[in-house]
Amino acid sequence: MSYTPSLKTKYNDEIVANLKKEFSYKSVMQVPRLEKIVINQGVGAAVADKKLIENSVKELTNITGQQAVPCYSKKDISNFKLRKKMPIGVKVTLRHDKMYEFLERLVRVALPRIRDFKGIESKLDGRGNYTLGITEQIIFPEINIDNVSKIMGMNITFVTSGNSDEEAYALLREFGLPFKNLKKN
Repeated sequence: MSYTPSLKTKYNDEIVANLKKEFSYKSVMQVPRLEKIVINQGVGAAVADKKLIENSVKELTNITGQQAVPCYSKKDISNFKLRKKMPIGVKVTLRHDKMYEFLERLVRVALPRIRDFKGIESKLDGRGNYTLGITEQIIFPEINIDNVSKIMGMNITFVTSGNSDEEAYALLREFGLPFKNLKKN
């Protein structure tokens, strides 16, 4: 017997039926689904201090449960003292079970820990994807505050198979993302 994340089970049992009814799809295959979650952390100060990239890789690996990879610059930019192939960021792409587990931890544990939290913005990119900006990595319980060398933010991008923003918004709302102005049906 294999383990299935609870959000994946909820998607298959409840969310598909709700969205199929809401958008009157003829087939279950038309229902939008979450394809991947990409967590990206820009570490521009790593040009001066190489330790920051190592710390960011360690922190993102702890948060996601999957090895983070450093991103390197593609060209020289003299104004930023940047040379080609210098590390400037860290990213992780989550799919399948790890994606659902991360989403559940984000919605149920991390987002409620944000100070003065009133919900997240409901602006999607026009193609059915949503990017959430987080200003502090210490909202995740996997991070030990005593070991943090620098408070850094990150972008979390939810890539959906939805054709429009309305479909993707409905999908993410069903998953439990706490949008500010939750549109009532």
